Amino acid sequence: MSNQPGLLFDAPGPKARRNILIVNVLGAIIVLGVAAFVIKALADKGQFEADKWLPFVHWDSWEESVWKNNYLPGLWATVRAAAVAIVLANIVGLALGIGRLARNPIVRGISGVIVEFFRAVPVLVLMLFFNIFFSRLLAGSTGFFTQQDAPFFAVVLGLTLYNGSVIAELVRSGVHNLPKGQREAGLAIGMTRSKSLRTIELPQALVAMMPSMVAQLVVILKDSSLGYLVSYSELLLNGRLVGTTNANLLPSLFVVAVIFIIVNLSLSAIANLLAKFLAPRSAGRTMKKGGQLAKVEAG
Repeated sequence: MSNQPGLLFDAPGPKARRNILIVNVLGAIIVLGVAAFVIKALADKGQFEADKWLPFVHWDSWEESVWKNNYLPGLWATVRAAAVAIVLANIVGLALGIGRLARNPIVRGISGVIVEFFRAVPVLVLMLFFNIFFSRLLAGSTGFFTQQDAPFFAVVLGLTLYNGSVIAELVRSGVHNLPKGQREAGLAIGMTRSKSLRTIELPQALVAMMPSMVAQLVVILKDSSLGYLVSYSELLLNGRLVGTTNANLLPSLFVVAVIFIIVNLSLSAIANLLAKFLAPRSAGRTMKKGGQLAKVEAG
């Protein structure tokens, strides 16, 4: 074994490095070959002709552009549904996560059943159910929304319940992965178990699981595209409309994919900045609690 600290395996020798290089080169050749085949197939079908891409870069006026009439309204609908679902999913996830950590077996059991049920049901099934529920059973019987609002509420509720259940599991696992000394420190300075959970364990767990939370937020944004199946006028539905109208479906879907990539990268960057901002505060809070414990032990 290598004597260098931090290595989990032996450094590869000359023969192993040569084999790794050969495999990497072969893998790159295969990937490039597949990409060339796909590009040629698209070119043979005329997907790279200029007239199929002109609607995205050329128009007589802004009022008639596909960006004003399709992509930007679709993007706004996607961001609106995802933003509402992100807020609600975090609230539901925190509530259910704390419920799964409760000492009361009834609260813990009910929270567990809710989490496991909505984690097991696909998001699309939830959207379809709530779309039928709102459009056929509630629309018109109440004054809160009309039948046209049903797809939006269906998308938001479907995303909220599924991703809220996933976030609840992240909260539970994040708290369980903390050192036991954190809870013991809180109890030693006179805190109750619930107060220790709220003020010491949960803030640290939220910071520790921020990468997983960021990934889940991106999932929420991407899954909002399933709304086109319940006739929610989001980005994918508008992109398909542009593609079928101008006979350039693949270029239109390519533009939609680029927009999703840009939005997802922006969301990830914002969440990472938030994690860096919260980490020192969480550390300072932990040091403060540790100082209180040290004073108690000294006394």
